[in-house]
Amino acid sequence: MPKITSSAHVFANSVAILDPNGEYTYQQLIDASNQWAYRFLLGATDLDGARVAFMVQPGFHYVAVQWGIWKAGGVAVPLCVTYPIASLQYVLEDTGASQVVIDTDFQEVLLPFVSASQLKHHLVHDEVTPQDMSLPEVSSDRPAMILYTSGTTSLPKGVVTTHGNIDFQMSCLVQAWEWKATDRTLCILPLHHIHGIINVIGCSLSVGATCEFMPKFNAVDVFSRLLSGELTVFMAVPTIYFKLISHWDTLSTADQHVIFDTLLKFRLMVSGSAALPVSVMEKWHIISGHWLLERYGMTEIAMAISNPFHGERRPGHVGLPLPGVSVRLMGDNEEIKEELEPGEIQIKGPNVFQSYWNKPSATQETFTEDGWFKTGDVAHLDGGYYKILGRSSVDIIKSGGYKLSALEIEEVLRVHPDIEDCGVVGLPDDEWGEVVAAVLVLKNAITKEEINTWLRARLPGYKVPRLYHFVEELPRNAMGKVTKNDLKIMFYRGSP
Repeated sequence: MPKITSSAHVFANSVAILDPNGEYTYQQLIDASNQWAYRFLLGATDLDGARVAFMVQPGFHYVAVQWGIWKAGGVAVPLCVTYPIASLQYVLEDTGASQVVIDTDFQEVLLPFVSASQLKHHLVHDEVTPQDMSLPEVSSDRPAMILYTSGTTSLPKGVVTTHGNIDFQMSCLVQAWEWKATDRTLCILPLHHIHGIINVIGCSLSVGATCEFMPKFNAVDVFSRLLSGELTVFMAVPTIYFKLISHWDTLSTADQHVIFDTLLKFRLMVSGSAALPVSVMEKWHIISGHWLLERYGMTEIAMAISNPFHGERRPGHVGLPLPGVSVRLMGDNEEIKEELEPGEIQIKGPNVFQSYWNKPSATQETFTEDGWFKTGDVAHLDGGYYKILGRSSVDIIKSGGYKLSALEIEEVLRVHPDIEDCGVVGLPDDEWGEVVAAVLVLKNAITKEEINTWLRARLPGYKVPRLYHFVEELPRNAMGKVTKNDLKIMFYRGSP
C-alpha cells in the first residue's frame, strides 16, 4: 500500500488535518482508517482489488476512508460530489464497485440508487464497534485508485494507478517542491482529481505536514485563511486565482498592502489543472510578491513537468521534467522534435498509470511500442523550458496549412483592456480546413471590428479570429478548465 499510510506513525502526535468539524492528529487518522479497513473487509482477509467507491465531503473522513480502502487491499474510487446521479451511476457500474461509502450530505442523491442496486453501503457517521484484526500485505504493483478522465471527446475512462505509482508521484513532488513537516496547506480543490488527492493531500500528509480543508470556495474565507499567518503552501487552479484577484480589486489600498506583506511570507504558491494566463500570473505577483509555480500533469501521469522551486519560473511555460520522469516531443512522422518545434508530449516513468479500466484497446493505443505514454498535448521547447501549445484535439487549430495554438491567441486577447476572459476554438471550414473562432467575456462594450483592428497590430492575419460570440461567463468543468466543445456548440447555434 502507499507508504503514506505507514509513515504516518512517525508523526502520530502531530496535527494531520483541520476541517470544519475540528482538528485531528495522525494517530486519530491511523485509528480511523484501520477501523474503515476492518469494515470493508467484512470478515475477509484481503479485498484483493475489489473497488470501493466513496462520496465523502473533503476533510478527515475523506482521508480516513481512502486510507482504509488501501489498507484493506481495495481500490479507491472517489466520486465527484457535484455529479448528477447519471454520472455517479456510470462510475459505479463501470468500476463494478462492490461497496460504497456515503456522507450524510449525499444520502438523498446516492442512497436510492445504491439501495436499489443492492450494493453494500456504509454511512460515514454510523457508530462502529472497534475491532482489532490483522490487515493484508499489499504490494506496490497492485491497483490502488481509479480516477475518471473528463470525457470531453468520449465517455470518461477510468485511469488505474498502482500503489507504486502513487508513492512515486508523491515522493517526486516532495523532492521537487521541498515539502517539510513544518508546512501547512489549504485544500480547496475537488477530490475526484489528481491535483487535490496527490499534490495537496498526498504530499502534505506524506511528510507530516498539516492539511486544512475548506469544502466550499469563498474568496473572503480563503483570504481570511491566507492572512492567518499559519499557512506556508497554497495550490489552486487559475479560475480560483482569477476570483481571488477580482475580490482583491474591491479592497482598500491599506488592505491590499496587508495582503501583500502576509502572502510574501508563503513558501510556495502553485497553479495547475488548466493553462495559467500570463495576465493572471503577473497580477498575482503584484498582489503577493510570488511568481506562481506552474506545472504540467494529467490524470494518467500525475505531474511530469514543473517550473523550478528555485530558479526562474517562466510565464507561459510549464518548466522542466520532474526528477525521475522522462519527457520527449514527437512529431507526426515519429521524429523527435528539437527546440521551438511543436510536437506531442510523451512521458515515461514510474508516475505513468497502469491501464484504462477494462479498456485494453484504449490502453494499447495510448502507448507507443517502446512504452511512452502519448498525452495528446502539444508543446515546444523554448530555452529548455516546455511551453504548452494546447490539446491536439481542441487547442491546435489547422487553418490554411498552418498549425495555430488557441492558447497563444487567447493570451493576446486577454491583454485587451475591454476583454475579461476568452476561449478560442477551431471550427470546420471547407476552404480553410478550420477557422479561428473566439468566445469573449467583455468588461466594456466593443465591436468585432475594433477587436480585429487591435489584434492585427499584434498577431499575423491568419491567427486573427474570423468569428466571435459574446457571453457572460465561459463554461468550465469542476477543475476550472474551459469546456471547448461547449464553445463550439455556441457557434453552431448562431452567433449574435
